[in-house]
Amino acid sequence: MSIRVTHTHGEDITVTAGNGTEILRYVYRPDPDPFESRKPYAHPVRTLAGRTVTGYRPSDHRWHKGVQMTASHLSGQNFWGGNSYVPGRGYLRLPERVGSMRHDGFAALDVQDGRLSLTEHLTWVAHEGAEWALEERGLGVHSVDEAVGAWALDWSIRLTNVRDAPLVFGSPTTAGRELAGYTGLQWRGPRDFTGGTVFAPDTDAGAGDLMGHRSPWLAFAAERDETDGHSTLVFAHAPENLDAGTAIHPSHWFVRAEPVPTVAFSWAFFKEFTLEPGESFAYRYRLVIADGAWDRDRVAAHLKGLPW
Repeated sequence: MSIRVTHTHGEDITVTAGNGTEILRYVYRPDPDPFESRKPYAHPVRTLAGRTVTGYRPSDHRWHKGVQMTASHLSGQNFWGGNSYVPGRGYLRLPERVGSMRHDGFAALDVQDGRLSLTEHLTWVAHEGAEWALEERGLGVHSVDEAVGAWALDWSIRLTNVRDAPLVFGSPTTAGRELAGYTGLQWRGPRDFTGGTVFAPDTDAGAGDLMGHRSPWLAFAAERDETDGHSTLVFAHAPENLDAGTAIHPSHWFVRAEPVPTVAFSWAFFKEFTLEPGESFAYRYRLVIADGAWDRDRVAAHLKGLPW
């Protein structure tokens, strides 16, 4: 299926499928509240049938915004937004710890053969204004298939430490809060995904038991409010993300179906890792956004047909 891309300069990039559905809005003009960690995000994200599969500024966590790159604990700063977890004291409102990700420009934006590919440059800025890291971000929209009822969003990151000191990546779990290892690329679902079905390959475990689990992919399906039917999201790692010889640090799933629906590709769930000055790390991820209640076999077959 063809796509149409509209760039409102200084604001956002939207992708509309050939059937007229706007399936992605990537917003790079930052929201106004610094406490929510001002940074680009994707929302709304929709299925080809027009079902919105992202939540934006929900009442429980105003800093949850669709799909966004985050770092909850980074050398004492919070690039996730909202309250910061402090060992022995719990969650505290500490605005002086909340950093931001500055959009510096697009190095490439190409649309051809039903595919969008863009490269964005960003700077991670600590609260007091110091530049800590440079990011090269890649986004791709492809495999838009009305017959299958699905499309794919690729999201990559290459991050370089530009400080004169190490960057230490962690999470609330590395700070002592059990099973709260959220950080990295994060999805927040809309309210009607609460209590949905979560599954992964080679296990019958549900959301609760998949917290902190490692697997090549994870799927989240839910029955929708207002309209009949289901939606399914698939979160998949590129092969090198899970390769012990190439990945900078093991990745684990942060996943909850209740009380709020969310998934993160956590790069520091159980242990901190350090990025030395001048060094870089890179990850690639894929989200498949589908209409219908997909099962394990259908997810596996579809992913097999989407080579990296």
